[in-house]
Amino acid sequence: MRRAWIWIVLAVLVVAAIAGALAWQARPIAVAMAQARKGQAAELVYATGFVESQQPVSVQSRITAPVAKVLVEEGQRVVKGQPLFLLEDNEQRAAVAQAAAQRRAAEQTEARTLTLFRQGWVTKAARDQAVANADVARAAVTSAGARQDQLVVRAEIDGIVTKRDVEPGELATPTRVLAQLGDPARVRVTATVDERDIARVMLGQQALMSSDAWPGRIIPATVAEVTPSGDPAQRAFRVRLMPAPGANLPLGITLEVNIVIRRKDDALLIPASAVADGKVWVVEDGRAVHRAVRTGITGADSVEIVGGLTQGATVVTSPPASLSDGQRVKAAR
Repeated sequence: MRRAWIWIVLAVLVVAAIAGALAWQARPIAVAMAQARKGQAAELVYATGFVESQQPVSVQSRITAPVAKVLVEEGQRVVKGQPLFLLEDNEQRAAVAQAAAQRRAAEQTEARTLTLFRQGWVTKAARDQAVANADVARAAVTSAGARQDQLVVRAEIDGIVTKRDVEPGELATPTRVLAQLGDPARVRVTATVDERDIARVMLGQQALMSSDAWPGRIIPATVAEVTPSGDPAQRAFRVRLMPAPGANLPLGITLEVNIVIRRKDDALLIPASAVADGKVWVVEDGRAVHRAVRTGITGADSVEIVGGLTQGATVVTSPPASLSDGQRVKAAR
């Protein structure tokens, strides 16, 4: 009789455990939810860029010589023709002095020969030779002076010194860039776009730019140029954008660029985290239902739904891996 009671108690415990498990399984789990809503969807191409002058000018020396003096600093405003660098000119000054002395001697010979020619003491050929020698000497003085003037490196445009890359004593050569000049009133943004995205970038497309220097500020721009050839090493292309008037962007600052490829103002949107493998979890009568959907424009935070959902439908965002079809759910607090 006692053994029978033991079996009855065990049976009751088993039934209670099963009932508890079923009750626990029937208990709704808390999940994050969101409703499908209408809004603006945009397909973007991301890039990074920097602000530069529309016509940047590289300052270089025409001849090779050591730098004697640096007359400008970065950020300094200059005008066209203003001296920027003085190169060592001791040797050239000597050449100018020598050319001037040779010119004086040639001109004295020319004057004497012309006088003698008028008096009939020398031939026409001698006169012509003296005149030619004097012309050569005068040209040599002009050439020596021009070469000395090249030892003064001047600004080719009005603008600002955006970069200076030489110090006194260093050697200036025709292939070395000594400084960069730019007009801060006429700027552009040069962005680097991945080669996988470049086929979707077209002239005239709108872009939205931002910088950590101005949190929350959005700077509009327009695609003005797409370079015809890319960089095979970086696997990227350069795209140039024109900022909207009044942007007042300092030269050299870096920007995050989002080029708008497509835009739809009346799109049905749900959080991007709700979609996985073309399916979403829809909440119907307190239960999660796995449903296939068709997506359109995909953004960083939201996805356009073009089929499978209606406005106002509730979806599970970031669904847990344990979620099963038909399971009871409730909104997480």
